[in-house]
Amino acid sequence: MSSEIAVLVPCYNEGQTVGKVVRDFREVLPEATVYVYDNNSTDNTAQEAEAAGAVVRKEPQQGKGNVVRSMFRDIDADVYLMVDGDDTYPAEAAREMIDKVLNEGYDMVVGDRLSSTYFSENKRFSRSLGNEMAKWWINLLFHAHLHDILTGYRAMSFDFVKTYPTLHPGFELETEMTMQALDKRCRIIEIPVQFRERPAGSFSKMKPFSDGLGVAKSFYVMVSRFRPVIFFGLIASILFAAAIGLWIWGGLAFGCLNTTSEAFVLIGGALCALCGFFSIAVGAVLNMQAKHAREKYIVDCNIFTLKRKEMKKP
Repeated sequence: MSSEIAVLVPCYNEGQTVGKVVRDFREVLPEATVYVYDNNSTDNTAQEAEAAGAVVRKEPQQGKGNVVRSMFRDIDADVYLMVDGDDTYPAEAAREMIDKVLNEGYDMVVGDRLSSTYFSENKRFSRSLGNEMAKWWINLLFHAHLHDILTGYRAMSFDFVKTYPTLHPGFELETEMTMQALDKRCRIIEIPVQFRERPAGSFSKMKPFSDGLGVAKSFYVMVSRFRPVIFFGLIASILFAAAIGLWIWGGLAFGCLNTTSEAFVLIGGALCALCGFFSIAVGAVLNMQAKHAREKYIVDCNIFTLKRKEMKKP
């Protein structure tokens, strides 16, 4: 029985390039269905995609995360290949990425740009810097060895797509997706892909400052969710250090001056220590919840797999 393959192309004002993207992937994966979700484009994105043979749908909520959430909810397939509509990713790598999911059991295959031509082709320093910072922190927190965190080129299994909660609306999507996969112990592999710069006249929709803040905010939220012991332990360490500093300062000053103002410093130190213990308690509780979420993910995957097998029975 042949496998169902869905190529997902979230688009906003990609009329210049989306037609070529659809044709390229239909040529490499003729058995696949290419879905283009138009996110309130003001150009001819929808018309170009439809003319190239894609199934075109509309997503009124602005933001890439909102588009991908709708795609994951609406579309059923054995494997999903997500790619941007800006013609910067090679369709030639699609078959290998798909096979890794279908035949080798990987939950996510990442199209790694940074191990090939990314730094020679990419002209946006802020994007490169953001990728490097996200990579360093995520690899440190999750004991991983990923190279490309922010790539938009990924193949994913049915189980991952249907159990993945897309929480952030915008370009934080890739960071969130990577951290979710690592936290749930998903099987991830990277494949180097050739990156090419956008063609002349095509412009990135990313806003380096606001989108960078969005990624940083999402990273902050995700770390507190997935690694609460580290997150709240760090806060507790800062509070305990402040408490010790206030106690030393207040104790020395109180011993020398014997005034009531130094007593307030000692009380402030006690409050810092109390908040530190409270932070540890919060981290412990949230860590139990995170563990429960990982266990629930495994159960959900098993249920989805069984349902999928039942649906495929003749």
